[in-house]
Amino acid sequence: MHIAITGNIGAGKTTLAEQLAEHYGWEVLYEAVEGNPYLADFYRDMPRWAFNLQVYFLNSRFAQVKRIIDIQQANQTGQKQPHTVVQDRTIYEDAAIFARNLYQSGDMLERDFTTYHALFANMASLVRPPDLMIYLRASLPKLRQQIQKRGRSFEQSISDDYLINLNRLYEEFVASYQLGPLLIIEVDAIDFAKNPADFTQVLHQIEAQLSREV
Repeated sequence: MHIAITGNIGAGKTTLAEQLAEHYGWEVLYEAVEGNPYLADFYRDMPRWAFNLQVYFLNSRFAQVKRIIDIQQANQTGQKQPHTVVQDRTIYEDAAIFARNLYQSGDMLERDFTTYHALFANMASLVRPPDLMIYLRASLPKLRQQIQKRGRSFEQSISDDYLINLNRLYEEFVASYQLGPLLIIEVDAIDFAKNPADFTQVLHQIEAQLSREV
């Protein structure tokens, strides 16, 4: 299967992906944050680097899609033992949330957004949706707490307005998402990274959702 975890900056996507991978023996596909040549510059000057960053993310996400397709084909032909991939954020969010937010806020020019969206549409036409999309819903205080905890220097300058706008677009995205099964997990009152009971609760929600899809 292809399991995707979606959510705002600091919602806990990478942590949950790693925990699920360890628990089930799944393969993790990480978001291209470490070693990203544009990310720090983007947070210093969003209008200058918005288009560059979004194209970089889109390309890296499409490379992951190709990896998933290769795995699925190998599974179907019996070349490999069937295994599940858990993806940290999806290609859909790049266009529906992050690029759209930059365009709506005036940090991405209309011509750049039009070019970007045309590129995304071409890529999306080749993409098979995840077997399960997991949305980690988190409020601004929770996001701030998580961002501060992980201590990435370039993230400390992210404004509240930026995070609030992303949350708004995430809610619009999940409200209209019809490409496949969607599980919403409220993360404000839980800490699946430190509390085994909370992680078990998350596992029960995921397994219940997957059992309904079988």
